[in-house]
Formats: sequence, C-alpha cells, structure tokens
Amino acid sequence: MTIDHEPLEGVTPAMLLWWFRHIGETMPYAGGVFPRYTVWHPLDHISWNLAREKPGGGVGEGARFHIVEAFGRDPNKMVDSVDRVEKLDRTGIRLTMRVAGAQVFQLEHTWSQGRGRTHYVSVFDLGLRSVLGTPINTYLRKKVFRSNMDLAWITHNVEEVGLFEHILPDLYAARRPGEE
Repeated sequence: MTIDHEPLEGVTPAMLLWWFRHIGETMPYAGGVFPRYTVWHPLDHISWNLAREKPGGGVGEGARFHIVEAFGRDPNKMVDSVDRVEKLDRTGIRLTMRVAGAQVFQLEHTWSQGRGRTHYVSVFDLGLRSVLGTPINTYLRKKVFRSNMDLAWITHNVEEVGLFEHILPDLYAARRPGEE
C-alpha cells in the first residue's frame, strides 16, 4: 500500500528526522506532558519503546522499535511488533521485520523538501515476494494483518502524518540548542 500524502506545510525533512530520533521522549500537549508517540495519534497509538538501541546507543539505524497501536481504535486491529530501523536519515525512515533472514514486513516513509513544505510518502509492504512465500503470505493476511486492516491502516497513517503540521513545528522550535 502506498500513500502519497498532501504536502506538509511548515514541516521540513530536518524536523522529521529529529522527530524520529526523539520519538521516545515526552512533550507538552493539551495542558499536560505526554509521550510523543501517543500525541502523534492520541486515539490509536498505545505505546512505543526502544526495544534495542542502535550500535553505539540511541535511536537510529540498527535500533529496534516496539510499537503497539490499534487501527481505528479497534482492539481487533491491534498491532504489537518489534521492527528494525534499517534506515533513518534526512530522506526518511524504513522499519522492517525479518523471519529467518527473510523480510516479511517493511514500512518506509520518505520525505523531500519543497517550497515551504515537505512531500511525504508512506509505503507498507507485507509478505514475501516469491511463490514459495505463498503459505506465509496467506498466514500473514489471515492471522496477522487481517481483513479490513489495510483500509484502517491507510486512515491511521493519513491521520498521523497529517498531525505533523500541528505538533512538529513548535516542538522542533523549542528543542534544546544543538539537539539533532
């Protein structure tokens, strides 16, 4: 599934990179202080944890994110996964899951700078790309990413990416000096 989002006004690739590097922190929101991940989608996001730091420490390529969310606020559309950060740079982030070395899941968000706005594309790829993977793909569609989860994910992703315009510019402006 691919979503070519509406351009994000007032958001830059540097802001997005900073966001994902600091996603595990808190932020002020609605009169309180909350985990950034839950502010990013207050209704669907349940929790985010750094399951493993990147080599050398922190968030970046090689780290593992533990993500729990329920698309459309529906517990029957729950995702609880640990994904490897294969890429995190000024052009985007790619999360993957491999089983016995074979990639069974990939979510890639790519972004590029425009005039005062950022072009943002999300690509969700589930399953193996060979005939031998058919039984695994059937299992994934029946037991893991079940019926109607595709449309729920699309809605979820459009909502969370759309929130960047509202939460990221001020949060980025208030970051600690020299923080990247």
